[in-house]
Amino acid sequence: QVQLVESGGGLVQAGDSLRLSCAASGGTLSGYVKGWFRQAPGKQREFVAAITWSGGRTDYADSGKGRFAISRDNAKNTVYLQINSLKPEDTAVYYCAADLAMSRQPTRYQYWGQGTQVTVSS
Repeated sequence: QVQLVESGGGLVQAGDSLRLSCAASGGTLSGYVKGWFRQAPGKQREFVAAITWSGGRTDYADSGKGRFAISRDNAKNTVYLQINSLKPEDTAVYYCAADLAMSRQPTRYQYWGQGTQVTVSS
């Protein structure tokens, strides 16, 4: 059974940076796209970024362009999300997900982690 486990969240101040990690276990998910989503209280889960297996193609939500960077290390079965210049509106639970096709729709992703909380104070 494949599992995705996120880490790296926490309480930070506006302007700080964080790097979130998502490690896969129980399988390599070879060939899978990895995506990051987030969900703030009372809001729908929204797309943040995605990256292909090779890392050759990435996609970002407009809200994160220039501040978010997704990367992956397939040897470690891990995908990362670097978030710079954090804002209070970035406060959310951040989830990683995996699927064979790149999409911005969360319903398209087959595997999900449990999420890691990011809280940004002003």
